Amino acid sequence: MVHGPKEKRERSLGERLHLKGQRCDSPKCAAVRKPYKPGAHGQGGRRARMPSDFARQLNEKQKFKVVYGLNERTLRRLFEEAAESKTGTSMKMLELLERRLDNAVYRLGLAPSRSAARQIVNHGHVNVNGKRVRSAGYQVSAGDMIAIRQDAQTKSFFKELPQNLEKFTPPEWLSLDAKAYEGKVLKSPVEESPFEINLLVESFSK
Repeated sequence: MVHGPKEKRERSLGERLHLKGQRCDSPKCAAVRKPYKPGAHGQGGRRARMPSDFARQLNEKQKFKVVYGLNERTLRRLFEEAAESKTGTSMKMLELLERRLDNAVYRLGLAPSRSAARQIVNHGHVNVNGKRVRSAGYQVSAGDMIAIRQDAQTKSFFKELPQNLEKFTPPEWLSLDAKAYEGKVLKSPVEESPFEINLLVESFSK
């Protein structure tokens, strides 16, 4: 896995991964200011070679690891579950990634990043259907209600949430009640990944 500061990881992988929330959409984003790899082989370094299929698969796997904050073991477990699906491994794996509770909290705008969403889930600040859930990998389903617990809403972490949610629109598989700090899963995720999910699946299929 690519280690180091979040923005350095983005530059290493050659793409904006939105690891630092709204900063990634601004000119301050390091991937915008320095659109080349860090280190000696970055700007003005050696000429890049055309990556092999293996290198492309590895690079794509790293992107998914960094974006969703998952390790190799968890990704492989999701792949094995997706491989048993009749809907297609790639489509199912992306669905399983999107249905993680930490991702759903992030997609609802209740946290500025997936890492922040994982933190508030792990700290017990999130309810699913009225019950506290502390597992970031919990798989949400259509009909589930996801909410920030009332006793957590006054914490400093959520101070800017009302302002952030004013103009926020979640993806179509989710609905949001901004005033109540809660959302509902309307259907299975139909998110289109900006990354090549097929390359991720191929990396585990060997």
